[in-house]
Amino acid sequence: MRVTSPEEIMRTPIAIAVLACGAVLSSLACAQPAYPARPVRMLVGFAPGGTTDIIARLMAPALSESFERQFYVENRPGATGNIATELAAKSPPDGTTLLVVSAAFSSSVSLYSKISYDPMRDFAPITRVAAVHNVLVVHPSVPAKSVRELIALARRYPGQLVFASPGHGSTPHLGLELLRTRVGGFNVLHVPYRGMAPAVLEVVGGQVDALLSTMPPAVIHVRNGRLRPIAVASVKRARALPHVPTFEESGIPGFEASAWNAVLAPAGTPYDVVTRLNLAVVGIARSREFRERLAGLGAEVIADTPDQFAAYLRVEIAKWAQVVRQSGTKLD
Repeated sequence: MRVTSPEEIMRTPIAIAVLACGAVLSSLACAQPAYPARPVRMLVGFAPGGTTDIIARLMAPALSESFERQFYVENRPGATGNIATELAAKSPPDGTTLLVVSAAFSSSVSLYSKISYDPMRDFAPITRVAAVHNVLVVHPSVPAKSVRELIALARRYPGQLVFASPGHGSTPHLGLELLRTRVGGFNVLHVPYRGMAPAVLEVVGGQVDALLSTMPPAVIHVRNGRLRPIAVASVKRARALPHVPTFEESGIPGFEASAWNAVLAPAGTPYDVVTRLNLAVVGIARSREFRERLAGLGAEVIADTPDQFAAYLRVEIAKWAQVVRQSGTKLD
C-alpha cells in the first residue's frame, strides 16, 4: 500500500482550499481595526446633575471595565447641547469620542438656523439608552379628566387655558405644539419657565392650568392629589403611572414626545467599534443595577440596535421639523 506523503497531501484541492480559507480569515481578522488604547471622552452638552449627565456617569465606569481603558465624562454645556454636538462632529472617528445626547438632538437642527452639523450625516448612532416619559397634567380645578375633555374645554374657551413649559423650544413645549398640529382649534396660551421645577410648582399652585411634565417632578404631586394626570406622551403606558392612558389610547394616534437619551459616535467610526460599543452599552443598560438606578430617575431602558436607533432618529427629526415649521418656534 502506497503511503501519501505530507507534501502530496498539502497539494490536494481540499488542502489548498482550506489553506486559502485560513489565509482569508487571517487577513480579515487583521483588517479589523483594534479599539484605540487611549482614554475615551463622553461629551455631554449639559451641566452636571441633569438626567443626560447622570446616565453618562452611570455608564462610564462600566464601559471602562468592559474595554479596559478609561471612559470619562466631559461636560460642554450650552445652546441646548449644540456646543458638545459640534465638538463631537469634528472629532476623529476612532472611538475615542462619544456623544451622550437628550431628545433635543432631534429638534435642534430645526430650532436653530445656524447649525454646523447634520444629525444623520455627521454621526454614527450607537443606541438609545433610556427614556423618561412625559405626562400631561392639569390642576385639579380644571374641569377635564381626559385629552378629549381638555380639547373641548380649549375650544369652548379659546386662549384662556394656560400651558406651562420648562422653556421655549424644550421637548414639553414642542409636545404642546405637536398637539396643536394634531388637533384643530386647540387655542391655548403657552408660558415658558426657566426649568421644569418652577413650571410644575406653578401648576400645583393653580397659577397655570396644565403642563407636559417629565415623570419625576410630577408623580409625587399626582399621588398626593395636587395634579391630575391626563395622558402619557409615549408609545406605551408608564410604570410609574400605569392607570394613565397614552395619547394614542386617548384618541390622538402616533403622538409621542418622550425625553430620551442616547449615545452616538462621529460618522466614519469603524463598524466593528460601533458594534462593540452597542453591545457594551446595551449590556450595561439591561443590567439590574442600571435599571434600578434609572427607575429612581423615572426612566425606562430602551437599549436598541444602531439601525433601530437610526430609523427612530430619522422619524423624530422629520416630526419636529414639521412642528417647528408649523408653529414658527425658533431659538436663534
